[in-house]
Amino acid sequence: MEIRRLSLLEGARRATGTTIIIDVFRAFTTAAFVMANGAVTIIPVSTVEEAFELRRNNPGWIVMGEIHGHKVSGFEYGNSPDEVSRVDFTGKTIIQRTSSGVQGIINASHADDVLLGSFVTAEATVKYIKSRNPTVVSLVAMGWEGNYEAIEDELCAGYLENRLRGGHPDFTDIMKRIRADPQGAKFFDTKQTIFREGDFHSAMSLDQFDFALRVARDVPMHIEKI
Repeated sequence: MEIRRLSLLEGARRATGTTIIIDVFRAFTTAAFVMANGAVTIIPVSTVEEAFELRRNNPGWIVMGEIHGHKVSGFEYGNSPDEVSRVDFTGKTIIQRTSSGVQGIINASHADDVLLGSFVTAEATVKYIKSRNPTVVSLVAMGWEGNYEAIEDELCAGYLENRLRGGHPDFTDIMKRIRADPQGAKFFDTKQTIFREGDFHSAMSLDQFDFALRVARDVPMHIEKI
């Protein structure tokens, strides 16, 4: 198994083989909580306009996501795993638009198989990949808005690579490094209102769930539990 490390939107476009698009803060942590709370599926879309159009055609669907970290006006939910962790989504279809992780999914057009990467589904994702034993695995750390590297996604990529190679990385140390970085510290800054402390703790809940998340390329493209 050849493991390739890539980053940002450019990396998503270059990814081949079995690809993990990684977005720890916060898209794919949020997606995992939504699916754990009973959602049938999540439909990733590139733009806000696409999200609203889908909901106009499907009034029972729920829209969540952000632009520049902010919840979009008219969306039911933003990009907070802490918020959605307390919501019952049983039987619901969710539309998700985010600036980084979802854009990575859409741009990974050369990948054979696309998985969603975060710490909360890490071990289940590793087990799925090992069971398939693909020739190439691409780990894509999406960073901030797909344009700037972010420590949490880079360290998650390293964690997944280590586990795929049979290692046992020190997650406590990884979490401390993320908490000390501005990307982690912002969740504890009481002067801002975008990021919640609970989001940090949700995202750092290693192996919270026993399922992985995979992109099915049917029409429409959607995210499913495996």
